[in-house]
Amino acid sequence: MIRRFCLIVCFALIWPLSATAQDTSHTDIDSWEQVATRAESLASREDISRFSMNRLRAELVIWRDHFLARTTVNSGRIATVDAQLSALGPIPETGDEAPNVAERRTALIKQRQELVAPRLLAQEAYARANGLISEFDAQVLQQQTEALTERGKTPLNPSYIAPGINAVWEVLRTLVVETKAGISIQNEQGNLLANLPRAVLFLVAAVALLGTGRRKVTAWRSHLAQTERRLMPLWLFLLSLVQIIVPVVGLYALTAGLETLDVFGVMGTAVANALPWAGLVVVFAWWLSRLVFPVGERLGYLAYDIETRSAGRRYGLAIAWIVALASLFDAAINTMDVGEGIVAAIELPVMVVLGLLLWRFGAVITTKPLAVEGQTLSQGRVRGVVGKLSILVAVVTPLMVAAGYGAGRSLMLSWLLTLGVIGVVLILQRLVHDLSTPSNEADAPKTGALALMPVLINLCLYMASMPIIALIWGARVDDLIEVWARFREGFAIGESRISPTDFITFAMVFGLGYLLTRTIQGTLRKTVLPRTRLDLGGQNAVVAGFGYVGIILAAVIAITSAGIDLSNLAIVAGALSVGIGFGLQNIVSNFVSGIILLIERPVSEGDWIEVGGQMGYVRAISVRSTRIETFDRTDVIIPNADLVSGQVTNWTHGNLVGRVIIPVGVAYGTDIEKVLKILREIAEAHPLVIMTPPPNVFFMAFGADSLDFEIRAILRDVSQMHVTRSDMNQAIAKKFAEEGIEIPFAQRDIWLRNPEVLHGGNE
Repeated sequence: MIRRFCLIVCFALIWPLSATAQDTSHTDIDSWEQVATRAESLASREDISRFSMNRLRAELVIWRDHFLARTTVNSGRIATVDAQLSALGPIPETGDEAPNVAERRTALIKQRQELVAPRLLAQEAYARANGLISEFDAQVLQQQTEALTERGKTPLNPSYIAPGINAVWEVLRTLVVETKAGISIQNEQGNLLANLPRAVLFLVAAVALLGTGRRKVTAWRSHLAQTERRLMPLWLFLLSLVQIIVPVVGLYALTAGLETLDVFGVMGTAVANALPWAGLVVVFAWWLSRLVFPVGERLGYLAYDIETRSAGRRYGLAIAWIVALASLFDAAINTMDVGEGIVAAIELPVMVVLGLLLWRFGAVITTKPLAVEGQTLSQGRVRGVVGKLSILVAVVTPLMVAAGYGAGRSLMLSWLLTLGVIGVVLILQRLVHDLSTPSNEADAPKTGALALMPVLINLCLYMASMPIIALIWGARVDDLIEVWARFREGFAIGESRISPTDFITFAMVFGLGYLLTRTIQGTLRKTVLPRTRLDLGGQNAVVAGFGYVGIILAAVIAITSAGIDLSNLAIVAGALSVGIGFGLQNIVSNFVSGIILLIERPVSEGDWIEVGGQMGYVRAISVRSTRIETFDRTDVIIPNADLVSGQVTNWTHGNLVGRVIIPVGVAYGTDIEKVLKILREIAEAHPLVIMTPPPNVFFMAFGADSLDFEIRAILRDVSQMHVTRSDMNQAIAKKFAEEGIEIPFAQRDIWLRNPEVLHGGNE
């Protein structure tokens, strides 16, 4: 099982490369016809062997990749001929065309047909090879389905119980007998004492690595965990890998020492050869459980309490020991001729014990984590699903084995391997989280690619784990290569085929165009435009307009570079435009209004405007809306269409100069000339009031309670209108108090028609 797991991991690293390995030497169409004919004849046979099928399928994959590469042959030349035909224009409806033009058109059409012919033949051959591969895959899938659903002998048959116990005893007895016989033979031949020093050297090294070496590395890692450094999580993870490497080297040293003695028979040799793989199961489970369920007060990424973490380590290690011992027993019993029913009878108790341990382990996973303030924890939904699936597998697997279905054992082992992959992904996810979370919040990346890097890395981890899990659950290497081939093939839009390479080209070209646009925008904003006579609003409009144009050009160039023919999307775009016109008309209206605002600039960033009962400064004009900041320091989002089609008061459009009006009332009988003089002096004395034109004071009306005056003055900065009004009102109140001028308040006389009612009618 461990060998299978390691092979799966190795394949996950190399399978994309193997998918691209092609034997391009077969280019003869006759050779392809022979291969295709032989494949078609064998695809209809049910007795074809798995080896022959895989070998023929691999040859078909090579041919299919070859034809896929030839489906784009002569692309550049065909594009040139199409351009030439387009330059000649369409054929006149009357049919009257110059002979030399008609002759040239005919020659170009013939040339294009000759250029397209290899592509059409390659597409036909590609479809043929792809169909044959699908037929072989369907046969393999059917065989696998039949093998999984096949029911063997049930281990509950009482006739298998006693032979099963005898088989276990026979394995133990054979190991002892073979070992004693081997020691006796080696002693008689004089080889035992000769090989003993070398064997002892290996065994001492094994004991040192498995015992002292592992403890030293663990203690070293625990000591480093107490220090705080930026890359400490990475060093701790790498050191934890050493905790795996040291015991594994010790296991190989133990195997080498046992082989050096040369005292084992066939069964003992098989067990000794399986010892490193079985030991790796235990070491890997120990390493994984200590990282997922850490020792000590540290909660870990899953935030379990101490008892839950201890139970997780205990059950995980117990499952690993059962699997390791079972693999050693399988290596021993495979050297004997034992019936299927006896093997099932021996296997059933092992599955029952594994089921019980897995049940408890699933209950540990579903335990509710502790809530820790300020600590980012993993999502509880995923762990709940994993825990419930573990409990389900723990129940179903022993029942399937008891019913005689061999798929039960595969189900248990596949789920245990899946748990291992999930644990590794969880550990790597925690490593990425620790490395991307700085100790000082000031160093944390707020925006940009650095802030998204952990998300992208986690996505890559999930994507990398998918093929490994697929292989664990029975997918073949050929199946993954087939998925990769489909991915490389892409999909067709009209006469254009979009492949992953096209997506990469599009992303790179558009990314470069976007970065270039942002760089030029920054240069314009900071270096070029400040040296011109444009105001701040005009500079912002130029920068924003250049950004729109640059992004559109980058998208068009990226689409063209990726080989996407926009003419094939004309019909689809026309249909979508109708839906956009009805469903997104408000968004389109606001977008067009935003462009109008940038061009006409009735409103610019920094202006003080009043619209829809809201007053504030324009802080940003985006594609859809405009953000204004009110005097309450709140942001109000105004749709651009309201600024274009509605009534807007712009207090600072073009300049900051504006007028302030201050009403003043005095009591009847006050000297009017004196009031006019005082008010004019106060207005002229204020520093924000400009003298050209000079401020004016008017006697406006005879009010109901006062004589009404107004100060009308032009301010250098109209945004300081309220401050200026407050300053002048204070000066007026102070000056009027010094001069004895009364500021009246409203007075009302009340006349009662029947005052006798107040006295109850008694005078």
